[in-house]
Parts: sequence; structure tokens; C-alpha cells
Amino acid sequence: MKRFTLSPPVAALLLAVVLFLLSGLLPNGYGSDVQVAISQATNILRLSVFLGVIAAGQTLVIISGFEGIDLSAGAVVTLTAILTYVIVSGANEKVLLALLVSLVVGAIIGFFNGAGITYLKISPFVMTLSMAGVVTGAIIVIHHGNVQGKIAPIMTRLIARPVSPGIPIPNALIIWLIFGVLMWLLLERTTYGKHLFAIGVNRVTSKLSGVNVNGMNLATYALASALAGFGGFLLVGNTGVVLIQLGQPFLFPSIAAVAVGGTLLSGGKGSYWGTMAGAIVLTLITSLLTTMQMPDSVRRMVLGATLLVLISIYGRQRALRQ
Repeated sequence: MKRFTLSPPVAALLLAVVLFLLSGLLPNGYGSDVQVAISQATNILRLSVFLGVIAAGQTLVIISGFEGIDLSAGAVVTLTAILTYVIVSGANEKVLLALLVSLVVGAIIGFFNGAGITYLKISPFVMTLSMAGVVTGAIIVIHHGNVQGKIAPIMTRLIARPVSPGIPIPNALIIWLIFGVLMWLLLERTTYGKHLFAIGVNRVTSKLSGVNVNGMNLATYALASALAGFGGFLLVGNTGVVLIQLGQPFLFPSIAAVAVGGTLLSGGKGSYWGTMAGAIVLTLITSLLTTMQMPDSVRRMVLGATLLVLISIYGRQRALRQ
């Protein structure tokens, strides 16, 4: 008889639904009013957008295997948010330039990560952590903690506002859905995606099969940091302000969202749909704990425990299938 198993993305989404329904039982929760519940659900999805976009790059490097991880993502988010803030300076016509600069700068940082990992044989953990330190130090040296700039009105309109007064769907959510489709196409319908899963399963076999493993590694880390740069661009468009540590709070959740979404941390298997579901779950848990007025230390403990439990469940399901 076939055993019934849930795919990780579906399991993560079901968990999000259960948590949201249970939140109505909290004294300061969302209550039973339907309109209030819809408004809160929409807000949670909107907040999930930025974590989900930043976690996209983590999804790629983790799928690529070889202990892939990008600990420089938080620093890249901060850097690109600052660059966007400074370049735009309130001018709508400079928004596309700021977006391009964010993507290019992120890609350059990622390329150096990939080069160090590929050619210098530095472990991904050490290389990306070191790059995070370099980028953070550069931000402090260049700006001395004082950043002058302003976001453009069009950024606020397209990122932080709903579609229209009559349609309360956030524009950021629409951007994320389009982004999710593009990520699905990249992973499932391109040669790059096929080669990415291949090197995640076995790099030696992939190389013998004609896959340019070194080139894939460079491209993956460059693309991952470029996506983190895009996340920084969106984040500053939503907040309207920048901080020296703006992206740091997204580092651990971006890795956790990938794991909660069912992507194997050893590489070779995963999906961005799962990462999106993981981002929603983590944002919802954080929102619930904030509503319960839990301190930051307790929120971190709960997020870590949730990650361990879900990874254990996914590991058990893989064992059953095998």
C-alpha cells in the first residue's frame, strides 16, 4: 500500500493556515471579524514578500549542494538598499538606474563569493561570512553611519501601496507572484535549472556528463546575490528609510524559509514554491509572537524549534519513500 505523504510546500502552507486560524483564539489576535481577518492575512502576505525574495537566492545556492549557503545576503540587502536610497534621492526617473545598480553590485559580490568557493576552495560558510564582513565594513567606512537620500514616490506607489482603493491587494504581492513564476520557469524550464539540480545531486557525475560545474557555481552565487540586491531594492521601497543593519534580520529567516519549504540542505532537491510557503509560515509565526508580546529571545527560540521540527518531519517522509 502506498503511504500518504505531504509535499513540503503543501505541509508549510497547511501549517500557515492552521496557525492563522488558531490566532483568532488569542486575546489580542485577529478576532472573528472576517474583514479584519482578511486585512491581517493580506498584511502578513505583504510582509512575506521581502523575506521570500531575499530567500530566493538562498534557494539557488542550497539546491546547488556542496554545503551551499550565502551568509552575505543580509549585508548585500543593506548595501543595495543604501545605494538605492542614495541614487534615487526622490527622483522617479532614477528608479530604474538604482534597480540596475542594485542587481549589478549584488551580482559582483556574488561572483567573488563563487570565485573564492570554486577556485580557492574556501568553504561556502567561510567565504560568504567573510564577504559579509567586508561589505558591512565598506558600508560603515563609506557612509560613517550617515546616509543622505530619499526614495521616489513611484517606489512607494508600486511597492508599499495597494493596487487601488477599491482593490486592497498589495502591489508588492503581485510583484512576488510574478517573481515566483519567473523563479519556477528558471528552475523547471531552463537548462540552467536542470544543471543546478544535477550538480546538487552529484558534481562529479554532472561534470562527466558535460555540465560546466565551475561556471554553474559562479553563475549561481552571482545570481543569488543579485536577487538579494533586488530584495534590498524592494525593502527600502517599502520602509522608506535605511539602516546600517537593515538586511541583517533577514539572514537567518531566509535560510530557515528554504528549509521549512522542503529544500534539501544537502542540495539537489527543492522548489521556490516551497520557499514562498516557508516565508509565509515564518512571517506568520513572527507576527503571532509579536501579537503575544513575546521578547525577541523567545521569538528566536520558537523559530529555531519550528525549523528543527519541520526538518525532522521532512526527513522522516524521505525515509518512508525510500
